[in-house]
Amino acid sequence: MHRFASKSRALGRTSHRGYAKDLKFGADGRKATLAGRDLLADAVAVTMGPKGRNVIIEQSWGSPKITKDGVTVAKAVDLKDKYENLGAKLVQDVANKTNEEAGDGTTCATVLARAIAKEGMKISQKAVRQPITTIVANAGIEPGAVVEKVIANTEINCGSKCNFDPVQLEELRKYLQKYVVYSAFAQPVL
Repeated sequence: MHRFASKSRALGRTSHRGYAKDLKFGADGRKATLAGRDLLADAVAVTMGPKGRNVIIEQSWGSPKITKDGVTVAKAVDLKDKYENLGAKLVQDVANKTNEEAGDGTTCATVLARAIAKEGMKISQKAVRQPITTIVANAGIEPGAVVEKVIANTEINCGSKCNFDPVQLEELRKYLQKYVVYSAFAQPVL
């Protein structure tokens, strides 16, 4: 976690507050926001369909509210952990926009948003950045041939505008050999 100092100006004076922003990077941030999305989606998912259950929402004024409306349940969720709350707010936005655009289907949209987020996490956590030699060996193609083809296409597309000197070409070859990702169908993805 990283913290950055922030400055606040009040009446022309500058005062230094503590650390205003807490930042999380990588797996920690993804895990916390995904937990918030799951909590909100679990609360909303029980209301799905004709056999969905009612949810009792505590209100600061008056008696508790009993509802089966997904967007109402989503709006009522406010989590204590600020990182989980960020994830919940993202899914709340999905429910709100679905309610504005379609008028219904907020529960389904919330459940779909969670599923999309989970699948996105799985994809991002897979070894997308495997060494190119392993991927190319599995695809059965020569890495050098594809790199040379990419360089040739680059020169053709640039036309007379770009004249690579030998040092630039060598750096481009090194970069492409290291970072070009190949799919299982032996098609380069740039």
